[in-house]
Amino acid sequence: MLASQRDSLDYLYSLRFFGIKLGLETIAELLERVGNPHRHVRILHIAGTNGKGSTAAALAAIFHAAGIPAGLYTSPHLHQFTERIRVDTRQLELDQAVALIEELRPHAEQLQATFFEVTTVMALLTFQRRGVAWAIMECGMGGRLDATNIVDPELCLITPIALDHIRHLGTTLAQVTGEKAGIIKPGVPLISARQSSEAAAVLAQRTQQLGSALLLPDRDYCWQSRPEDFDVRAGSFELKAVRPTLPGLHQHQNLALAAAAAGYLSDVGVELEPTAVRSGLERVCWPGRLEWLPQRVLLDGAHNLAGAAILADYLKQQNLRRFHLIFGCKADKQVLPMLDLLLPFCQCLYATRPPVEDAADTELLCGHAADQGVAVQGFTTPTAALQAAQQSRSGTELILVAGSLFLVAAIREKLVVQTDITPIIH
Repeated sequence: MLASQRDSLDYLYSLRFFGIKLGLETIAELLERVGNPHRHVRILHIAGTNGKGSTAAALAAIFHAAGIPAGLYTSPHLHQFTERIRVDTRQLELDQAVALIEELRPHAEQLQATFFEVTTVMALLTFQRRGVAWAIMECGMGGRLDATNIVDPELCLITPIALDHIRHLGTTLAQVTGEKAGIIKPGVPLISARQSSEAAAVLAQRTQQLGSALLLPDRDYCWQSRPEDFDVRAGSFELKAVRPTLPGLHQHQNLALAAAAAGYLSDVGVELEPTAVRSGLERVCWPGRLEWLPQRVLLDGAHNLAGAAILADYLKQQNLRRFHLIFGCKADKQVLPMLDLLLPFCQCLYATRPPVEDAADTELLCGHAADQGVAVQGFTTPTAALQAAQQSRSGTELILVAGSLFLVAAIREKLVVQTDITPIIH
C-alpha cells in the first residue's frame, strides 16, 4: 500500500472520533452535495440483529448468477476496508476507495461526518457511477436512525431480531424491534425472518400503520431443513435439495430469506430465474462465520448472545466437544452469558482481547471460567492466545475462535495466506 493510500484510509478511520451519531441530517446533506446518488439506484434494504451479512451476500450472489451486476454494502469488514463495497460480488479496488475518500473529505470535514456516514456515501456513489441497477444495503446498527436509512428501497428485509447494542437501541426486544422496523417505508413490502412473538407483533403493527405488505415465513415462503441441504418455496418457484456451502442450519433461514426476496422480485418482473437463485444460494461464501480452516480451526464471529447461542447449537449438531476456545469480545456485550454458552464444550479457554478499544476484561473471563471448573489462561494479544492453543492441543483437537469478528480477523490473518476475499462466491 502506498503512503498516500495509507494516509487517506487513516483519515477515514480517524472519523471514528465522532463515534456513533444516530440521525439522518448529516448524511442527507453529504448526499445532496454529491448529487444524491441514492436516487439513481433501486435498493434492497436489510436490517436485523444476526444474519444480515449472509442474507445480503446471498442476494448479491443470486444477482450475479442471473447476470445482473448488483452493488453490495455491508459492515464491518474482516480484513480490508474495501470489502464493505462490492459490485457484482467483487470488492472495490483500493485506488477507487482512496479517490472517493479524497473527493468526500472536504465535505466530511465541514459537516463533521462520521466514518459510517462517509462510507455509506462512498458506496452509493460507487453504485451510481458503476451503473448498477440494484444495490443491496445492510444496516449498520438499528434502522430508524442508521445512515443507510436515507435510501428509498423497493423491498425491505429483516433478519432475526435479538437484544444487542442496548445502549443505543433500547433494553427490551420491543424497543430494539421498533428501531429495526424504522427501515420500513410507506407501501414498501417487508419480508421478515422468523421472529419471537414480541418482535413479530411490532413488525405487524408497523407494516399495518404504513400500509406495507408483510411477507412471513411459514405462510408466504417456507423452507425445510436437513443436515446437508434444504428445500425452499418462495414466490412462484420451489427449489429442492439446495446444498449451500455456508455451514449451519441457521443459514438455511438466512438463505431462505434471500430466496423469498428473489421470489418476490421475480414475481414483479425482475429476471431472476430459479436456476440463478439456486446457484447464488449454493455458491455464496461469507468468511469468518462458521468458517473451517484446514488447520482444524473453526472461526465464528458470534459477537452477541444470539450469535453465541447459534454457535452452541451448531457445536451440538456436529457433536464437537473438548475443543480449545480462544474467546474475546467487546465490553458492551452480554459477556458472561455468551461465554457460558460455550464453556460446556471446551477443555481449555484462552481468554484474550480483540483489537478494539472497549474489549471485555480478560481477568473477568479467566475468573468466570475458573469458577466453572474450566482450565483457562489469559493473553494480552490474539496472536499469543493462538500460539498457546496450537502448542497445547493434540493433533486432532479443534481450536474454536469466537466472540468478535475483530478477534476472528486477527486470528485469520495469521492462518490464511491470502486474505483477499473477493469475490464472495465459490
